[in-house]
Amino acid sequence: MFQRLRRALKLSCLLSICLASVADVALAAEPTPAVLPRPDFHFPGNVGRTYLDSDPAQFPQPVKAPKGAPNVVLILLDDAGFGQFNTFGGGVPSPTMDRLAKEGLRFNRFHTTALCSPTRAALITGRNHHSAAFAGITELATGYDGYTCILPRSCGTVGEVLRQNGYNTAWIGKNHNTPTWELSDAGPFDRWANGLGFDYFYGFNAGDMNHWNPVLYENRNLVPASEDPNYHLTEDLADHSIAWLRKAKSISPDKPFFLYVAPGATHAPHQAPKDWIAKFKGKFDNGWDEYRKETFARQKKLGVIPANAELTARPDGLPAWESLNADQKRLYARMMEVFCAYGAHCDHEMGRIVEAIKALPDADNTVIIYIAGDNGSSAEGGIEGSLSENMFFNGFAEKWQDNIKAIDELGGPKHFNHFPSAWAHAMNTPFQWTKQVASHFGGTRNPMIISWPAKIKDQGGLRSQFIHTIDVVPTIYEVCGITAPTELNGIEQKPIEGMSFAAAFDDAKAKEQRTTQYFEMALNRGIYHEGWMASAVSFPPWQATREGFDPDKQKWELYHVDEDFSQAEDLAAKEPAKLRELQDLWWVEAAEHNVLPLDWRGTIRMNAEAMGRPSLVRGRNHITYYPGTVGLPDAASPPMLNKSWKVTAKIDVPEKAEGMIVTQGGLEGGYGLYLKEGKPTFVYNFLAGDRTALAADEPLPKGKATLVAEFKYDGKPNPQNYADMGQGGTVTLSVNGKKIAEGRLERTIPIQMSISEGLDVGMDVGSAVSFDYKPPFAFNGEIESVTVDLE
Repeated sequence: MFQRLRRALKLSCLLSICLASVADVALAAEPTPAVLPRPDFHFPGNVGRTYLDSDPAQFPQPVKAPKGAPNVVLILLDDAGFGQFNTFGGGVPSPTMDRLAKEGLRFNRFHTTALCSPTRAALITGRNHHSAAFAGITELATGYDGYTCILPRSCGTVGEVLRQNGYNTAWIGKNHNTPTWELSDAGPFDRWANGLGFDYFYGFNAGDMNHWNPVLYENRNLVPASEDPNYHLTEDLADHSIAWLRKAKSISPDKPFFLYVAPGATHAPHQAPKDWIAKFKGKFDNGWDEYRKETFARQKKLGVIPANAELTARPDGLPAWESLNADQKRLYARMMEVFCAYGAHCDHEMGRIVEAIKALPDADNTVIIYIAGDNGSSAEGGIEGSLSENMFFNGFAEKWQDNIKAIDELGGPKHFNHFPSAWAHAMNTPFQWTKQVASHFGGTRNPMIISWPAKIKDQGGLRSQFIHTIDVVPTIYEVCGITAPTELNGIEQKPIEGMSFAAAFDDAKAKEQRTTQYFEMALNRGIYHEGWMASAVSFPPWQATREGFDPDKQKWELYHVDEDFSQAEDLAAKEPAKLRELQDLWWVEAAEHNVLPLDWRGTIRMNAEAMGRPSLVRGRNHITYYPGTVGLPDAASPPMLNKSWKVTAKIDVPEKAEGMIVTQGGLEGGYGLYLKEGKPTFVYNFLAGDRTALAADEPLPKGKATLVAEFKYDGKPNPQNYADMGQGGTVTLSVNGKKIAEGRLERTIPIQMSISEGLDVGMDVGSAVSFDYKPPFAFNGEIESVTVDLE
């Protein structure tokens, strides 16, 4: 209680007192206001009958950042582990991290939430993820306070606060903090990146994205597909970051900037240029067990883990490398080569951004915060690896015998591939577990590097204070001389729950501010308190369907992490009183931060209908779309799963007709209705596992036509039970009332049609549902309308 009172008093104070020496560069003559925006301008002079007998006119002046305030660049990689990159002992080259670490500081006890949307909400607000309503990713939202994924207006973002204090702000890359049902062109837009305080946005609104055929937005506008045959998303994001930096400093050189760069790497799909993949051929043939040993040795040599740290055991359920056959080893080694290329390529592209920053006149007064991962490395590829991550989200496991057939295509545009869970565990060396497992550091401990040449003198230093994602925002405010507002845009603000660690910039032995931190993700629970950590696992992350669980029977472990860096020795049996103390404290923290009610459900939460999430289409059984409807997100597209439906397209067919009429989804699942060489064609893509195609024997004649694709579902419509979902049915194609083709779908997608792509009329703006055509595959005739009827 005393700690929380002290925190509240600290946050309510204005920055009129002298800050630590590391922040004196940003001291202002007056503190920035605690209430934003500032009051409207009012002319302060005398006003007479005319301007001749009035005081000289004055204009309101633009808000200026505190004198000497630094530029801030925040780089956040995706799904990366503590032992992944070279800078922290891993096997993935990271020269950009190396460079920044050499001139700045490495932090080896920095923590995330174990999942992407929650970490990102905490990162931009300074509040715990449940406090900010982000208990999970946006696609898992439920209707409880901590779980809605609707960022409260009482949790203002660092972008909004800096923008109103004289900064240029930009967000480039992944936005996974807008409710899925608000992502269409119908808005609302106040929780898009621009509405969250960022002057400029370029990137994608989803959890992951196809790096060869992405669906991108510039501010609120859909970006046309690139025509560059060598296009790759990470390079594109770097290009736009550099262009924005140069433009901002050219136009307003005295105005500091805040740039938030969030590339999609190294989240699935693991996609990288061929020449990068070729660099790592044979590098991982010794497998994940040997990788962990080698990484562990390098980590000790680098000093990023203590000399007495222990290498934790491989979790039950993950196979030993030596237990695999030769084909499995060949496939899994190749998957790791692709992943390594993906990560190395990303760090290289972040290096281009750093080079551009170094060329700016105020480069030394730029704080670069480089965080390698919003959670630990991902085990969502399953035990045997994956060619389609959407299989996992729909509750299906894949077989290596099927995946090895695509070994030479991994990393390319045909697959949404993901390596096996055991490689994810290896990426998190020396810790237990992976992404999703918030109870253990394998899910939550990520490398962080901070460079600030103007102020950090201990170049190459290591810092070991216990830090959480929520601590980044108050640290930025302190070094920039910014007061955390108590009121923002008319809304009283929740106290910032993070605590600045800026004092550690100067002093390696600075007092640790964070003495307590709870963790929770899908009922993987943990609590850190004064050097101890209690941990409880619910489900292994590679188990997609999660039922029959009793939280009161959950096994708890106990670690003295001040002495046991890697959580290697479970002391629960030896220290039952300490364990009970921490368990009780977890419940106190959970009640305070909107963690309750506990929810351990898995894939079923991905289904928006089953969860009752808001929808632009729910209750509409007859929906008509017109030409120009493209880039409609999955959450705003017709819910065509687990029911019968009919798609009716009224078209005017030209000679040599070609192109997409309507499509929903893409590479990892969906359907398409199009004309190929004039022939009506329907393709159903079952999670990239199989693609069923129906086509007419003859092309359509020139002129008007009504083209219908109708599906009759075998099961009951809209079931709530996962076991009843995804049944098959019959598809019929007809033109002007005449049947032209018929076939069976033996199974259908049960939970989520697509990860990041929705409905397009007249073209395909993302990836293709079939390799029969190449996007955008625009229809060369005219479309009057496309109507979807749902049972």
